[in-house]
Amino acid sequence: MRAVMSESFGAMPKVREMPEPSPGGGEVKIEVQASSMNGFDAKLAAGFLEGAVEHQFPVILGRDFAGIVTEVGPGVSGFMPGEKVFGVVSKPGLGDGSFGEYVVVPEEIGLAPLPAGLDYRAAGVLGLAGVAALASVDAVAPMHGETVLISGAAGGVGHYAVQLAAARGATVIATAEAGPQADLMHELGAAHTVDHRADLAAQVRELAPNGVDSVLHLAGDAAMLADLIVAGGRMSSTLGADPGQLGNRDLSTTAIEAMPDRIVLDHLATEAASDRLRPSIARTYLLDEVPQAFADFNRSGSVGKLAVEIS
Repeated sequence: MRAVMSESFGAMPKVREMPEPSPGGGEVKIEVQASSMNGFDAKLAAGFLEGAVEHQFPVILGRDFAGIVTEVGPGVSGFMPGEKVFGVVSKPGLGDGSFGEYVVVPEEIGLAPLPAGLDYRAAGVLGLAGVAALASVDAVAPMHGETVLISGAAGGVGHYAVQLAAARGATVIATAEAGPQADLMHELGAAHTVDHRADLAAQVRELAPNGVDSVLHLAGDAAMLADLIVAGGRMSSTLGADPGQLGNRDLSTTAIEAMPDRIVLDHLATEAASDRLRPSIARTYLLDEVPQAFADFNRSGSVGKLAVEIS
C-alpha cells in the first residue's frame, strides 16, 4: 500500500510503498478514505517526540482517520467488514499511522461508527482535534454567562473549542486576525475577537476589566494568559502548562491529554452530524500531497483544519 512515512527522527515525510497491515487479536483493519493534519503529526515528523514515545521506524504518519472496515481480527465483536468508522490511531508506540491506504487499530480505543449525516471528509478532521477541544472545555467547565478566553482559537482544536464553549452559554473571546479569521470566529459563536499580533492583554482587559473566568491555552504564553484570569479562575492547556510553571497565581490549571475513547467520539460525531459542531476545512490534500501539507501546516495562518483525502 502507499503511505506517508518517516525513516528517522526529523526526516522529511515521503510517500512510499509499505506492507499492507493485517489485524491481530482485538484489532480492526480499515481502508482509509480521509484524514487530517494535527499538531501531533508535525511534532512527530520534526523529531520532537524522540525519547518521549517509542518509535518503530519507518513510522507511518497521521492520527485521524475515517473509512471502511475491511477485516477484523480474532475477538472483535463490535465492528464488522463494510461498516463505516472514524477515529484516532491510539497505540502505545509510534509506527502505524493513518496517512496510508490502510490502517489497523484496536477495537477498544480510538474507534467509533460513522453516523448517518457525517461524511468521510468531515469525520476525518474531527477525531484528535475534537477530542482535545472537548477535554479543554470540560476542564474549565464554563457556566452560562461566564467569559472564556480561547488563545489559539483559529486553529484545528480552537475552532471546535469556540463552538463547544459558546454552546454552553459562555461569552467567548477568541484570538483571531482581523478579517476572514475574525469573521469565522463570530460565525462559530465567539462574542468578541482579539488580535494576537497586537497587545493581546490590553485588548482582553478592555473587554473584561475584572478578568476572564477561564482560559483555554492552545497557543501563546501561559503566564501572560494566566494574569488575565480572575482570582479562583481556571485554565486548561494543551501545551503542558501546569501550576508549577505559573507561580503562586490563584487559579486551577489542567494539562490536557486527549483520550479518544468511544463515548467521546460518539458524542462528537453526533454533534457534527447534527450540524451543532461544524468543521472548518481550509484545504484538502491528496495522499501524494501530504509532504506539502506538513510544510503548509507549519507556516499556515488559515483557520481550522487541513484535510487529507486518501481514497
